[in-house]
Amino acid sequence: MYLFQNRLVPKSQVAVSPDDRGYYFGDGIYEVFRVYAGVLYEPEAHLERLERTAREVRLPLPCPSAELAARLEELIAANGLKEGTVYMQITRGPAPRSHAFPAHAEPVLMAYCTVLERPAGMMRDGIAAVTMDDIRWLRCDLKTLNLLPNTMAKQYALDRGVSDVILHRSGTVTECSASNVMMVKDGVIRTHPANHLILHGVTRKVVLRLAREADIPVRETAFTVDELRDADEVFITGTTVEVTPVISVDGQPVASGRPGPVTRALQQAFERTIPGL
Repeated sequence: MYLFQNRLVPKSQVAVSPDDRGYYFGDGIYEVFRVYAGVLYEPEAHLERLERTAREVRLPLPCPSAELAARLEELIAANGLKEGTVYMQITRGPAPRSHAFPAHAEPVLMAYCTVLERPAGMMRDGIAAVTMDDIRWLRCDLKTLNLLPNTMAKQYALDRGVSDVILHRSGTVTECSASNVMMVKDGVIRTHPANHLILHGVTRKVVLRLAREADIPVRETAFTVDELRDADEVFITGTTVEVTPVISVDGQPVASGRPGPVTRALQQAFERTIPGL
């Protein structure tokens, strides 16, 4: 079952107009929620980010966040989802094609469930990554449908036989194609500050909170590609990757080439926040 506007319907009954601005302008926003044991993980944080993005792009939400959360819970129950994700997007709706925002467009909401297991293998063994120039627009903090640069970055990595890219702007590391990145040096976690150059990741926020609770020093300051390559540990955080070690960058091992103790400690701390574990 899908959630379409305010109704649960079969996928075959989801009908989006070819005039929808999400189709020809990418004029819409989205969120991906993790579900553990049939329960939305950190729903308030996801909905707060959705509201912020909606305000910034001047897109009215079709209903209050509390009602959205209730609808998503109904969707999860209707699909019997225990472990997976819920994808939700809201477009500005159908209107004649014109760059100006339409005066009376009605937002279109669509959401669906996907079964997804936790990435146990990646979290255990780590992944390889390559660096790449971050040539995206300058509002990466907004979770909009304009993801072509991110998909191109992901494919750049896959074409080189690795799992992901670590993006940088003139040598300053920002984030990955669909996750945040952190490094550890001399026991201190460093990650790019949550400004307009990176997505304000929900998992990022949880992990930084867990690090501080464990008395692991955290510095939300930018670092360079050279510092990344000299790191003791590197890991990525995200809704679907949780806390995943990066064991090589540009073909060179990160330190010993194995997941490090800080990463392991944060993985364990994160697991303790997951319902049903």
